[in-house]
Amino acid sequence: MSEVKWIKLSTQMFEDEKIRLIESLPEADTILIIWIKLLSQAGKTNANGYIYLSENIPYTDEMLATIFNRPITVVRMALKTFQDFGMIEISDNHFISISNWEKHQNVAGLDKIREQTRQRVARHREKLRLESGNATSNVTVTKGNATEEELEEDKDLDKDKEKKDIKGIVASAPSSLFSEVVDYLNQKARTKYRASSKKTQNLIKARFNEGFTLDDFKTVIDKKTAEWLTDQKMNQYLRPETLFGTKFESYLNQKGGQAHAKTKKHTDLSQYNFDKEPDFDF
Repeated sequence: MSEVKWIKLSTQMFEDEKIRLIESLPEADTILIIWIKLLSQAGKTNANGYIYLSENIPYTDEMLATIFNRPITVVRMALKTFQDFGMIEISDNHFISISNWEKHQNVAGLDKIREQTRQRVARHREKLRLESGNATSNVTVTKGNATEEELEEDKDLDKDKEKKDIKGIVASAPSSLFSEVVDYLNQKARTKYRASSKKTQNLIKARFNEGFTLDDFKTVIDKKTAEWLTDQKMNQYLRPETLFGTKFESYLNQKGGQAHAKTKKHTDLSQYNFDKEPDFDF
């Protein structure tokens, strides 16, 4: 994803009661610096508040201590404090995400940055094509103001946009999708998860924004319940954190199991109101 050069901080940040409680702790100044660095890192990752080295590699405490140039004991204390205060969430796979990222940042603005970068690089590629007389748009050299990294980034952005453009709209997942996915999971896995859980909503939003559909969620649920439901050791993993996490695509493409039977060639998203903001209790 396109790297963000800025993040948004509230001028009332230090009036927040959680920040005031942190200021009363030992190493308060260092903990607050770590909080700002976490927000900055989430901005650089630009993945709906998630912080990771790559999509398959979460940051360890040691990695963060090195990146932030702070003692590992203080980093661990800071992470525990942030988690206890509900400022971050840490999945079973150790992926860190900023709680209520939409509250901290202008998500539409971050999407706009990605789109502007895509358009800028596309214009430069077209200019290079015209200058070289080469009809192909697959330019891999460095020329003018664009770098090879930017040109490669354009290819990834095109793929991301193709996945995310649904009826011409790039949006956060509609609130009705949360209940449909969670209700289906509860029905198939005999569980009682809540669609109102922010952690579950963030996972569903992340996969939705990657271009996955309601049928994809149902297919993953069908495949993994068929595999794990009667396995006493594995049925504990029939939960949103596991099913809708970073291994979602590999579960979706897993051979074997029963894929969800689609009633239409493509999921009908007309039932969702994309103009309405999702209902989050911030």
